[in-house]
Amino acid sequence: MIATAVTPSRPLLAAAGRALGDYAMIRGGDRILLGLSGGKDSLTLLHLLLHLQKKAPVKFELAACTVDPKSPEFDPSPLKGYLAELGVAYFYESQPIVESAAEHMKGDSFCAYCSRLRRGILYRIARENGYGVLALAQHLDDLAESFLMSAFFGGKLRTMQAHYLNDAGDVRVIRPLVYARERQTRDFASRAGLPVIFENCPACFSVPMQRYQMKALLAEQEKLHANLFANLLTAMKPLMALQRAEEA
Repeated sequence: MIATAVTPSRPLLAAAGRALGDYAMIRGGDRILLGLSGGKDSLTLLHLLLHLQKKAPVKFELAACTVDPKSPEFDPSPLKGYLAELGVAYFYESQPIVESAAEHMKGDSFCAYCSRLRRGILYRIARENGYGVLALAQHLDDLAESFLMSAFFGGKLRTMQAHYLNDAGDVRVIRPLVYARERQTRDFASRAGLPVIFENCPACFSVPMQRYQMKALLAEQEKLHANLFANLLTAMKPLMALQRAEEA
């Protein structure tokens, strides 16, 4: 069966549409490179951008790039055929990030180290191929977890930004899903039968992470306070605007 683009749900499209508008993420003529891990979130964003490409008045080009960290538990290679069937330009980069972390990581979490290396590779691919915008698939749950981790363990009020310019000043980074909830991407990926590559973060295989503690804490609090994430979004919005600043 040949893969075809799937239209996301109306609530998901509405959440992305608000974020795209609030932060002026996509401009006419943009060439966008999507960081595609193969997880439910990045595959959801792929189909959302494909839908916008057909329906939105703003015209843009779209490609995707997967960084394979060479973990024995993670094989994103099936994405090659999937992207070919969708007709999306695709870049596949293999780097021994897991091995590099074991040799060079000092005073840092595995997640932060891996994220930094993968981001650098995505920037390089974008530059080499003329893509001025990098799209990443973090959602509101991710931002809330980062916000709490920064406050609890770093003593700073920080979270991931919705739209910013990288330090070199040559690539804009956008996160169209910052108003969307993780349950929305999970439900869409399941309903649409997307070819999700499970356990797509090598840190999940064996390294305990503070992020999961924050996820559990938020889940428990949301049971007690239905407006928890709406309130957190209000608190985080001043930290999410377009700027040239350090990346969360």
